[in-house]
Amino acid sequence: MRPDSHTTTEGWFVLAKDDLRGGMYDTRHAAIFGKYAPGYNRQVLEGIDTVQSTAMDGGGYFVGKDSVPTESPIGYPLKLFGKPLLDPPRTTSYCSGSSYGAFIEALNRIFSDRRDISYDRYEALRMQEENGGRREDRIKYWGKWNDDGFGSHYALVQYSRMGEEIKPRDARPGDFVNISWKAGLGHSVVFLGWYVNEKDEKCIVYWSSQKATHGYSDQVVPISRIKDVKFVRMTHPESLFIFDVSTPVNRDIPGDVVDW
Repeated sequence: MRPDSHTTTEGWFVLAKDDLRGGMYDTRHAAIFGKYAPGYNRQVLEGIDTVQSTAMDGGGYFVGKDSVPTESPIGYPLKLFGKPLLDPPRTTSYCSGSSYGAFIEALNRIFSDRRDISYDRYEALRMQEENGGRREDRIKYWGKWNDDGFGSHYALVQYSRMGEEIKPRDARPGDFVNISWKAGLGHSVVFLGWYVNEKDEKCIVYWSSQKATHGYSDQVVPISRIKDVKFVRMTHPESLFIFDVSTPVNRDIPGDVVDW
């Protein structure tokens, strides 16, 4: 049965209907979910609001790495500390670009008084090569985040050691999660909560960019569609300034079943 107010049952953070009052294209994630967000997760929610505010209708969804012009991970000129990470070829976006955008905008808030970062680390965070070409999967920070599988784990936990793995029952608003669907392929999103819908189906609520919502938006999806997941939380953002850009990652890691 759907709760009238958010509940935490055996670790599971379950949203109430009122928590979804903002609607699909809301820019008040920090105001609505921030009180439930641990650590730096509030800044991630603020990052969502910044990204969403650039396209209040979602901005469009497009994937086509061989198209001309090529796909754009995010639809606006994303910057870290004022340094450009992307000159977007299009105004559209896709899932890993949107979650990465929330991550970068969170860093801009956490380190609002800093503008210095070593060139090799800044270059690793870029979403394009310096000539404007596409940065391929698995290459440096963005390439790991954008990789097939559990990209936010590869980048945030293994590559940079800026985060920690979280089990599904301990997830809270502002955590990053990669979802593997039973139907195939996957999704890179920012978690907002678990939810019981009008059909009494257990669901996951997240923000990302997807075709069904015309780009950036909140989405509610039954967990019956999920094969497995991998949650991560940003816990050590200071590692941004010290991580080794040559660090390897292990892509052969198991997902977690949502056993709510």
